[in-house]
Amino acid sequence: MKKLTGIVVKTTLAVATLATLGGVLATNALAENTWQKDHPRRTEVNDRVKNQDHRIHNEVKDGQISKAQAHQLRSNDNAIHGEEKAMARQDGGHITKADQTALNQQLNQNSKAIGK
Repeated sequence: MKKLTGIVVKTTLAVATLATLGGVLATNALAENTWQKDHPRRTEVNDRVKNQDHRIHNEVKDGQISKAQAHQLRSNDNAIHGEEKAMARQDGGHITKADQTALNQQLNQNSKAIGK
């Protein structure tokens, strides 16, 4: 009987842990979707940075660019991302349309360098 009680306790703890983890994941997903809805310009810029990072990774993997070139391209994207954060700090967590345009122009330049 003692062994059976231990199994029940362990099973109950496992179920409770999974339920808590599921709730945390659902809350994080909801918060992310809310943030994306509330900050569409920032989301678009950050998605472009993330996409360019994937492109850089793939081009290094395929031998199209060197690791040094990838490092420089990532540095450029990281600087753009830092600029996006600074712009958002100045405007209450948002970026203006003009900010987004400026950031997109910089991302376009770096994107062309990735594709060479």
